Amino acid sequence: MEQRSAAPEVLREMIPFAATVGIELLETGPDLVRGRLAWSHERTTTADVMHGGAIMTLADTCGGVCAFLNLPDGAQGTATVESKTNFLRAITSGAANATARPLHKGRSLIVVETEVTREDGKLAAKITQTQTYLYARD
Repeated sequence: MEQRSAAPEVLREMIPFAATVGIELLETGPDLVRGRLAWSHERTTTADVMHGGAIMTLADTCGGVCAFLNLPDGAQGTATVESKTNFLRAITSGAANATARPLHKGRSLIVVETEVTREDGKLAAKITQTQTYLYARD
């Protein structure tokens, strides 16, 4: 399995949507990716609760970076094929903080688990996603 590395800001710039949304990548390695998305009124739904789509975008970004950093030999990229989110607590201030770790690394798929916490450290969401590895066609 090929181990890739790049600075967090370089990896984030490879994902234009993540940069546009305001996601910060804090730590990037094959076994751990940490990211952050600050709470802002523009990212909320009713009652100033951070929108679930914003939380899912943070988790998908961190999970995708984790998958990319674990590309098997010959693979050129990844794509999310399944994502399951459980929302456990509202985020009404501060930031959403994500930690993504691989659960399974195969030849064609990787399963990544991401925990999103609030600033007080309480678990706000748990996301499990499956990413497929993309190979060039001959």
